[in-house]
Amino acid sequence: MANTAQSKKRARQAEARHDVNKARRSRIRTFLRKVEEAIASGDQAAAAAALKAAQPELARGVTKGVLHKNTVARKMSRLSARVKTTGATA
Repeated sequence: MANTAQSKKRARQAEARHDVNKARRSRIRTFLRKVEEAIASGDQAAAAAALKAAQPELARGVTKGVLHKNTVARKMSRLSARVKTTGATA
C-alpha cells in the first residue's frame, strides 16, 4: 500500500490512466470489429470506409502509448490486404 503522499498520488494517477487507456483500447477494438464485419459481409466499399475510419484510431493508440507501433503497423497492413482482396473473392 502507498505510504508517502507522492506514492498515493501516483497510485491515483495510475488508476485514472488505466481507465482512460481501457476506454481507448475498447474504442479501437470497436473500430476493428466494424472492419472485420464489413470484410465478412463481402462489401469492399464498406470495408474500405471502415478501415479508413479505423486507421486514425489505431495511430492515436500508438501516440497515447496504448499500443506498440509495430503492432498497429501489422494490424493496418493485414487489414488493408484483406480489404483489398474482399472484392475479388466476393
